[in-house]
Amino acid sequence: MALTDDAIAKIRSMIQSGELPPGARLPPEPQLAAQMGLSRSGVREAVKVLESARVLDVRRGDGTYVTSLAPRLLLQGLGVAVELLRDDTLLEVMEVRRLLEPMATGLAALRMTDADLDELGQILEDMRAAADDAEKLIQFDTAFHHTVISTTGNETLTSLLDGLSGRTLRARVWRGLIEGNAAHKTIDEHHAIYLALRSRDQLLAQASALIHVNTSEAWLRTVLAAKTADG
Repeated sequence: MALTDDAIAKIRSMIQSGELPPGARLPPEPQLAAQMGLSRSGVREAVKVLESARVLDVRRGDGTYVTSLAPRLLLQGLGVAVELLRDDTLLEVMEVRRLLEPMATGLAALRMTDADLDELGQILEDMRAAADDAEKLIQFDTAFHHTVISTTGNETLTSLLDGLSGRTLRARVWRGLIEGNAAHKTIDEHHAIYLALRSRDQLLAQASALIHVNTSEAWLRTVLAAKTADG
């Protein structure tokens, strides 16, 4: 592991220094190992780790390349990590969402195009039509929030919030809402966000998004509390 960690650190340093920029092809394994003064097995394992982290792209029969290093690639693992978090830690995730999502929604109010708003309006209609179908609501809810955040043009912010709003977390909230006959209220909150965005009102968009995240957090607490009581 120590040799692998050394190899990872050295390859990462080469990328950070610009010696291996995005899209660059790494030297063949024997040459790279000799260059770094490490064993080939250590370099091989390091490449596997960095491939999993979306830092390197191993193309069989062609070579190993540095990826674009775009946030959407490097932050993909966040969503996987969130899916594995324990119940009590999910509330911390909601707290982070509460800090980020309202501000991002306010920014979107200033940057959304009419076409973006029309797309969002259609998603909202789809949500209303699927008010009693948890699976479809999860799908449309994901699309709604991704559409809003992506219009900020901030790929890092979009990737972070996509990762923090994983399917498992959304499923727990929406199933709790449906069982509590509160799905329509939450869809109305989406409608309030949409109206604020349509009016290009940044502060109202922030406030509407904050109310929505608070509602989601409250329902998650209810679901987790019921699980604890049953357990």
